[in-house]
Amino acid sequence: MASVLSYESLVHAVAGAVGSVTAMTVFFPLDTARLRLQVDEKRKSKTTHMVLLEIIKEEGLLAPYRGWFPVISSLCCSNFVYFYTFNSLKAVWVKGQRSTTGKDLVVGFVAGVVNVLLTTPLWVVNTRLKLQGAKFRNEDIVPTNYKGIIDAFHQIIRDEGILALWNGTFPSLLLVFNPAIQFMFYEGLKRQLLKKRAKLSSLDVFIIGAISKAIATTVTYPMQTIQSILRFGRHRLNPENRTLGSLRNVLYLLHQRVKRFGIMGLYKGLEAKLLQTVLTAALMFLVYEKLTAATFTVMGLKSARKH
Repeated sequence: MASVLSYESLVHAVAGAVGSVTAMTVFFPLDTARLRLQVDEKRKSKTTHMVLLEIIKEEGLLAPYRGWFPVISSLCCSNFVYFYTFNSLKAVWVKGQRSTTGKDLVVGFVAGVVNVLLTTPLWVVNTRLKLQGAKFRNEDIVPTNYKGIIDAFHQIIRDEGILALWNGTFPSLLLVFNPAIQFMFYEGLKRQLLKKRAKLSSLDVFIIGAISKAIATTVTYPMQTIQSILRFGRHRLNPENRTLGSLRNVLYLLHQRVKRFGIMGLYKGLEAKLLQTVLTAALMFLVYEKLTAATFTVMGLKSARKH
């Protein structure tokens, strides 16, 4: 219990949250482009920069940052939960000994499940707020009119039921392999580098953070596309089955996507996603490592856990 409620776990959680918020703010327009490409199927522009230019031209200069606050709030909560759970479970399981790739994957998976179940409602709301007021090419999309985060929660519960806040939970649970794979490669590469040198440079951390996220994103991207569509939940699709997020709906959406756009339709927006998520993850890990190291140094503590 002491390991779960330790100061060290709290430092890792806060550093992870601060790192993710910093990185996402810097690369937020890339996430806006990725989301439009995933959800607005009839958009002809295929490249990230063209989509961003279209958004700025049609919706204004600040449009790429629409929905920044709800996304940042969700991301801060999500990463705090993930880093806290990951480091607490690792401290309990490893108990001061050297961790292994297998243990990192299992701990990452469990931390991801906890994170999904606790924070999915926040992501459903921020996806809708981020896309509110967007000019869509797809006529099947029903527009929303939310005044803010609280009003969005209220309207969704009133009009669609409380379970709508967990739309996309099934693909999200499948997608816990994304951070699990990311942390497995990140911790593994970190251990390999630390065998050759006493300390990692900022460039080392940035590069291994980028590599680990690129692998995880490419492997899991089709499910991320379906997750975005389900979270948005404003498509006039499959009206006879409103249990969004069920296995049946996931398979239905995958089939429709492939049928209409071919297998590459599952990877629409991957360029924007890779650009955004790889750079964001690399910068997030860099801030996270520097912040934890600085905090432990200032407090006169050393991380008890060996990597």
